[in-house]
Amino acid sequence: MVDLDRILVTGATGFLGRHTVRVLNDRYGAEHVFAVNSRHYDLMDRGQIHKMFQDIRPTAVVHLAAYSGGIGANRTYPADFYLRNTLLTALMFEAAAHFKVGKLLYPMGGCSYPARAASPIGEDQLWNGYPQPESAPYSTAKMMGVVAARAYRQQHGLNASVIIPGNLYGEYDNFHPLDSHVIPATIRRFHEARLQGVDCITQWGSGKPTRDFVYAGDVAALIPFFLESFDEVGPVNISSGTETSIRELAETVAEFTGYAGRIEWDTGKPDGQMVKIFDTARLSSLGLSCPTPLADGLRRTIDWFATHYADRGDGLRL
Repeated sequence: MVDLDRILVTGATGFLGRHTVRVLNDRYGAEHVFAVNSRHYDLMDRGQIHKMFQDIRPTAVVHLAAYSGGIGANRTYPADFYLRNTLLTALMFEAAAHFKVGKLLYPMGGCSYPARAASPIGEDQLWNGYPQPESAPYSTAKMMGVVAARAYRQQHGLNASVIIPGNLYGEYDNFHPLDSHVIPATIRRFHEARLQGVDCITQWGSGKPTRDFVYAGDVAALIPFFLESFDEVGPVNISSGTETSIRELAETVAEFTGYAGRIEWDTGKPDGQMVKIFDTARLSSLGLSCPTPLADGLRRTIDWFATHYADRGDGLRL
């Protein structure tokens, strides 16, 4: 039985972190959840990490802290993405084992799967090829969480588990036009087009590629299960397993943002990977799912964005 009296959450003010802290506060009580970010401790410094463990004395850790960004940033600073995420991973596992933490839960992204992985992408494909080159320094550094979980379990008995959330979206996301992912980028673009009275938006590609999107609130809601009841390394995909085309996504966002103009597709621009869907069979075998329909999650996200776009508050990245 894992002692969840003192749960440390790193990266607590990030996108998934804010969803997760709310879930954990509701389930265990805020007095049992210790939310930290880079302003509290430098998690790339071994001494600072050990100080954090000494100060908080956690019995369980949800390690969400990561150095992340869009494709442009990954292309410009590949060494930084590799080094920082390697340190964030290695030092946290070392400290969790040293301080005999009862549980360490570590998420990594679906971008760590091979660029040519066949959809639906099962967990057994993780080591079958190289990730997308543009983000490979980040992706491979995060993959080491699986290696660390197995190594520290074998040598030190650390109960560490790895989960792989799919293409996350939801409130608190990064909506910056230069480095946001497809859903927040599309929401912002259509919202601003409506405000500015733009009569036509041109989207890259054909709109035919399909993706598997998962509402961040659904992923956060499953964190307690993996803390309380999952004693394996994993990894386990956490996603909806539902296929949605980029064209359908754009049309839905247009409707929900109130954008009434035309949408045109520039087929001279690349589509990228045509299909990327996650296999959720293992998640289902655990009796778990991510049930929020895309339409419902988009409405929540768009409503949140519109409110915070107006006042530029609450940490919205613009």
